[in-house]
Amino acid sequence: MEDLCNHVDNAAECGCSSKSSTYAQSLSEMDFERGIWQAALDGNVNRVRKLLYKGTDPNAKDGSGYTALHYASRSGHEEVCQLLLEQGADVNAQTRSGKVTSLHRAAYSGHLSVVKLLIKYGADPRLCDSDGQIPLHKAAEKSQKEVVRLFVDLDSSLVKVKDKNGRLPADLVSSKECSLLNML
Repeated sequence: MEDLCNHVDNAAECGCSSKSSTYAQSLSEMDFERGIWQAALDGNVNRVRKLLYKGTDPNAKDGSGYTALHYASRSGHEEVCQLLLEQGADVNAQTRSGKVTSLHRAAYSGHLSVVKLLIKYGADPRLCDSDGQIPLHKAAEKSQKEVVRLFVDLDSSLVKVKDKNGRLPADLVSSKECSLLNML
């Protein structure tokens, strides 16, 4: 039997298609694909709008505790994020185990326009994930310079926040990234 990944947990890292036709597809994968999460991940604003119109909760969580806003934020789908937020999506919703917010996801992926939108709707840049990291840690780790600059301009004290391992955002930056280190 073909070995399938769990698209709910690994959608961004997975190289195979989540539209698998194999009979081994799990119920949770089918729920994910038919639900608001896949539409948000794909940036399908019309499908998201239709699902919301039919009564889908914008804060519905998948099996891992991710909301549609988490998926749209990670993928940089600003229009989907805007729609979800207008329909009452919780901008600070955290996943079950990792305690990750949509702002963490957008910052990590470097989606500046989505980061700005989330902040406009009240996203808290000081919310920590399960590792004690704030979104600035995530942006610094991935050398997302524009996002780092936005956070520093928003609140310069964010550069002093340490994670559970005592690391500052600057500690996660490669020594080759001099301009980024200078910001932090």
